[in-house]
Amino acid sequence: MKRILLVPGDGIGPEVMAAGRDLIEALGKKYSLRWALTEVDWGAERWLREGIGLPDGVLEELPNKYDAILFGALGDKRIPDMAHGRAILLKLRFGLDLYINMRPVKLFGPSLCPLKDGAPSSVNMVIFRENTEDIYLGLGEVIHAGSANEIAIDFSRHTFYGIERLVKAAFDYAVKHGRKRVTLVDKSNAIKFGGNLWQRVFFQVAEIYPSISVDHLYVDVAAMQMVQNPARFDVIVTTNLFGDILSDLGAGIAGGLGLAPSANINPGVIAMFEPVHGSAPDLVGKNLANPFAMFLSIAMMLDYFGHHHLSALIEGAITAAIETKATTPDLNGTLTTTAAAEGIIDRIQH
Repeated sequence: MKRILLVPGDGIGPEVMAAGRDLIEALGKKYSLRWALTEVDWGAERWLREGIGLPDGVLEELPNKYDAILFGALGDKRIPDMAHGRAILLKLRFGLDLYINMRPVKLFGPSLCPLKDGAPSSVNMVIFRENTEDIYLGLGEVIHAGSANEIAIDFSRHTFYGIERLVKAAFDYAVKHGRKRVTLVDKSNAIKFGGNLWQRVFFQVAEIYPSISVDHLYVDVAAMQMVQNPARFDVIVTTNLFGDILSDLGAGIAGGLGLAPSANINPGVIAMFEPVHGSAPDLVGKNLANPFAMFLSIAMMLDYFGHHHLSALIEGAITAAIETKATTPDLNGTLTTTAAAEGIIDRIQH
């Protein structure tokens, strides 16, 4: 039995989570798999009501009580500074040391690609983003606040340990999944100290994997190449900041955030899976949110659990739905969230 914690969150999070729960239960019934699903109310409503993000002691309990976390979305106009997001999502990432942020960029249908002559085979890469260091640590200060001489300083921190374990994870993934190349993306020509460390660690680790080709691109060149020649990329490994930016660019060339899943992993401890589309407040309550990013996040979770055939089954069903335009409006279809989700579940069951 796999124990999964469900965190619907805010906005369209509860809507796509409900669809995701239906998918998990349908798979369990059809393939005789046992799930223990537990849902919690960590989100804006509880934050506004009680001022609580994560309950006390929960970080210590999670790895012992659950095998994975499935997350919906966070974001609420009533909390413009996203204080609850930092108290919930970022605290989970940092507190559980989920140092691998893995974001696949895969094109499921040529009609979705905004690039000229885009083809499914040309867009199929995986971005390994370092998830616990860099500028997201919130280190810095403000000097002379509120004056014409105000200075804002943000510190970016990188460690040998943090880089090495992510780079090894990227190479291990390449070996396991038959990927041929790992590309380091940084800005070492301008970011001297962190860039130099990433360079040295990357090429040192690469020597352990002689069967995998390696190369390096500066982040600005990598962004241009993702648009001009996405087929050159296989596995990308990069910093927290650059991975955040490039993965959204990748989502754009693969059809949008409605097809963008992610995994946050601490191997051997726990993993968290989430669509990256955010809370989409303009869609709340309209039954138009795209459930496919949630379904693809579930596919990543199933792959993590070792159910590779079920992961492939979900991807195949989504590909077929896109081909027949059995999708929500963001993917050129006319279906509601509920109908699009039911269509995928029906394809899998039959």
